[in-house]
Amino acid sequence: MRILVLHGVNLNMFGKRDPSQYGTATLADIDAALQSLAQEMGATVECFQTNHEGLMVERIHQALGEGADAVVINAGAWTHYSYAIADALAILPVPVVEVHMSNVHAREAFRHHSVLSPVCAGSVCGFGVESYLLGLRAAQSLAAKAAAKA
Repeated sequence: MRILVLHGVNLNMFGKRDPSQYGTATLADIDAALQSLAQEMGATVECFQTNHEGLMVERIHQALGEGADAVVINAGAWTHYSYAIADALAILPVPVVEVHMSNVHAREAFRHHSVLSPVCAGSVCGFGVESYLLGLRAAQSLAAKAAAKA
């Protein structure tokens, strides 16, 4: 099983960015934890981060031809306004799981709404790095169920 993990805008600053919201783990720490869990689950994970919305859309398009079984995405601030990313995700025939390190519902009002959620199978937020790991587990489970039906 192959799972694509997408990290959006400013997430390369994990470890430096507001530790009260995001903790002290770096993006490299998160990617290492995802790789470790994927190995335990018998899956492979490819992680990608960009601060450029068009590159994120292109990476999502690229996933179509690569045979990804599922996608986990933390789009950062794009979550709240990027219809381009939402439209790209909607094209994918595989489960998509949205994740956030912080509890977006306990933060500023603009963070309470996600334009991505309607095209995602589900969302995990508020558990720090564990949000990514829970999201990976959910993506793997959803992909396995989809493969069993095929």
